[in-house]
Amino acid sequence: MKRRNFIQKTAASTALLSMTGIGLSCSRTSATKITILHTNDVHSHVEEFGPNAGTNSNKGGVAKRAALVESVRKENPNTLLLDAGDIFQGTPYFNFYGGELEFKLMSLLKYDVATIGNHDFDNGINGLYAQLPHAKFDFISANYDFSNTVMDTHVKPYKTFVKEGVKIGVFGLGIELNGLVNKEAYKETKYLDPVEIAQDMSRILKTEEQCDLIICLSHLGYDYETSTSKISDLRLAKATQDIDLIIGGHTHTFLDEPTIETNAVGKKVIVNQVGCYGLYLGKIDFYFEANQLKESDGSKLAV
Repeated sequence: MKRRNFIQKTAASTALLSMTGIGLSCSRTSATKITILHTNDVHSHVEEFGPNAGTNSNKGGVAKRAALVESVRKENPNTLLLDAGDIFQGTPYFNFYGGELEFKLMSLLKYDVATIGNHDFDNGINGLYAQLPHAKFDFISANYDFSNTVMDTHVKPYKTFVKEGVKIGVFGLGIELNGLVNKEAYKETKYLDPVEIAQDMSRILKTEEQCDLIICLSHLGYDYETSTSKISDLRLAKATQDIDLIIGGHTHTFLDEPTIETNAVGKKVIVNQVGCYGLYLGKIDFYFEANQLKESDGSKLAV
């Protein structure tokens, strides 16, 4: 997957991309605005890149991300902060602290929920479990069956939130671990078909939980151009229904703007991913009138 360039950072560190075709336009002054902030594949990058890091020079870092998150929350309290996995592995911070620092910092930023990536098993499932007390947020994964492992009962399939009367459901999906992660690392974790699970989860969130907005937090990968069978975020969007937004990870895909896909019943699905290493913070705004989704915008925050 070739890395794509982001739009140049503006003075406000954002580039607003109008996403027409999601729904009918509405008066934003009268609408309820829900903001989704998201990261993926941060890979233990706590500090910003140094001045000699080429195109990444002076970018990233948890401190600057925290300032951006705080700014967005002040502008709109109806904000969720999500992570799509691969929190661990990539700098000496992980080698030394084993994930403790990453989870503590994410807790300070008040992440709402995260899913699990393949590199989050790099210290084994016992290593992941040992760091859970440092995470003051929930982990969700609907297609990893942890019932015969130490992670049993510690990972939920989904979580719901209510922001100003709008109910939001978020479920997690993980990539096939067999062949990607040493079996000894993930033990008896069972991988379940992500398309089947996504259909089931979106049905539950839509009909039983009566969610107004359904989000899939995915570590499947954006797209696999050379594979016709490997499940990706784009394939998942096309094969399912009732999902409004897929936040992706794994492939470190730098998108210039969110992708708009058409689902199995002809409705639009937003698919987004913001590369890796905490260089960017994804931001999607949804506008609701009478709890009906009318419009949405995608933007990037350069960290």
